[in-house]
Amino acid sequence: MRKDELKGRGAQINPHNKFQRQEYVREHEEGIDLPDDTGEGQTTFTSVFPKTIINKVTSPDVGMDFSINPYQGCEHGCTYCYARNSHQFWGFSAGVDFEQRILLKENAVSLLREKFDSKSWKPAAITLSGNTDCYQPIERKLCLTRSLIQVFSEYRNPLGIITKNALIQRDIDLLSEMASQNLVKVAISITTLNEELRRKMEPRTATIKQRFETVEKLAAAGIRVSVMMAPIIPGLNSHEILPLVKEAANRGAAGVGYTMVRLNGPIADVFEGWIRTTYPDRADKVLNQIADAHGGQLNDSRFKTRMRGEGNYAEMVKNTMKIAKEKYFPNPAKFEYDFSLFKRPSKSGQLDLFQ
Repeated sequence: MRKDELKGRGAQINPHNKFQRQEYVREHEEGIDLPDDTGEGQTTFTSVFPKTIINKVTSPDVGMDFSINPYQGCEHGCTYCYARNSHQFWGFSAGVDFEQRILLKENAVSLLREKFDSKSWKPAAITLSGNTDCYQPIERKLCLTRSLIQVFSEYRNPLGIITKNALIQRDIDLLSEMASQNLVKVAISITTLNEELRRKMEPRTATIKQRFETVEKLAAAGIRVSVMMAPIIPGLNSHEILPLVKEAANRGAAGVGYTMVRLNGPIADVFEGWIRTTYPDRADKVLNQIADAHGGQLNDSRFKTRMRGEGNYAEMVKNTMKIAKEKYFPNPAKFEYDFSLFKRPSKSGQLDLFQ
C-alpha cells in the first residue's frame, strides 16, 4: 500500500459535488489553512429526521416498487457503488465522504409505522437497501434495520432485503417467521471468490466466506435467499461467473442474478482513481472493456440497457450467466409474496381476539 493511500477505504478522493456552488479546498499541502477532519479511518455519524421513509421506485429495471434506506452513505466503501451519487444531494462528495459521513434516519421506524397505519396504504413489497446497505457496520449498534423488520412482521407486510453483510444472521429469528408466511426474500451480494480482490474493492464488507455461510444459514432457516453477482466488472471478476454460481447453488441459494458495472457521474473518478492505484497494470484494459459494454462510455443511464450493457462483451457475460443458470439452477423455484396477510394491529391489543 502506498503511503498516501487511505487504509480501509475504497475511494481515495472526494470528487466535486455538482450541486454545490462553493467548496473547501486545501490551499497548502501541509494543511495549515484548515483542520483535517477527514483523516484515515475517521467516520462521523449524524442523525437526520426525514418526513418520509418509503421511496417510490420509478426505474423500470431494478425489480422493486418501493424501498427504505435507514442509512445514507455506507462504510462498506465499495469502489463501484452507484449509491455514491445520491450522497451529493445531502451536500457531501460521492468519494471519501460517502464512506466517512454517515446519516442515520433515526425516525425511520415511527415513519414506517405511521405509513402502515394510514388507510391509504395498500400492502406492497418494500425492499430494504434499495440504495445503501441496511446492515452496514453501525447497524450492529443502532439496530434500526432490526426494528424496521419487527414492524414489517407485526403488520405482515411483504419485505425484500439486499445486503452483503453477514450481520443479517442476527435477525434470522424474525426473518424465518416471516418466511413461513411468504413475506420475505433476501438477496446476498457476492461479487467475487477472490478474497484479496474483495478486500481491495469492498474494504469494509463481510468476507466471501462469511457471505456464503450467510446464504447457507438463511436457506437452512427456510428463508428464500438468492445471490446477486453485482456488479460484474470486466477484467476483475467476469471470469468467475461459473464457479461463483456453482458455489451459490451448493450453499442453498434459490437463484442468481447479475448486473454489469456502470460508472455514472463522479463514480467514474472514484473507480478510475482506485483501479489505477490498486491495479495499474490492468487499469486501461478494465476501463476500456467497461466502456465497450456501454456504447463507448463508462456511464450509462438508459433504462433497459444500463443494468446489462450492450455489445460483444456484455453479450458474452449474458451468455455465460445463462449457461451457469441452466447448469446449476435447472429448475428454479418460483416465489410469490402473500399480500393477503397484511393487518393493522389494534391499538388496544384486545380487539385482535375477535378478529
